[in-house]
Amino acid sequence: MEPKVTTPGQKGLIIALPLVLFTVVITILKMERNQPLGLLAMAALVGGIIWACLSYSKQMAGNVTFGNIFSHGFKASAIVAAVLGLWVAISFGLIFPEALDRVMDVQREAMEKRGGMSDEQMDQALRISKKMVLPMMTIGSVIMYLIIGAISALIGAAVAKKNPNPQPFDQIGN
Repeated sequence: MEPKVTTPGQKGLIIALPLVLFTVVITILKMERNQPLGLLAMAALVGGIIWACLSYSKQMAGNVTFGNIFSHGFKASAIVAAVLGLWVAISFGLIFPEALDRVMDVQREAMEKRGGMSDEQMDQALRISKKMVLPMMTIGSVIMYLIIGAISALIGAAVAKKNPNPQPFDQIGN
């Protein structure tokens, strides 16, 4: 009888939905600049992917290889990355456009600190930047979540219990 295994998609959604809820709360409270909260979200992501790997190994009774566990964890992290990337696009583009304005304010402050630009030049740069910031944030967040997810899946695969029982044809090389 095959063991009941939770799919990577299900685990990815279990990890992603609390992270989306967390970002909603952070955005409503206007705490996007709080870096420790961002680190807390990343720690939750890492912990969630490691949990997905350990859970998969346990559900398979340890009859898995490093590659099987890593693949399962990376697939879960890909689902998380897709959901959170979609969330970034929807939240900054439709639900919380004022949060995008706060991002632009941070960019203006950084330009003012650097100096060397007139107000007109800063306004022009920010107009151009505003057109590009949403796609760049979306793509950047997906890439970041995939990289962190891959590292987490590697850690999860390394620490998970592995005791594969070879199948008869595996011994022959077929």
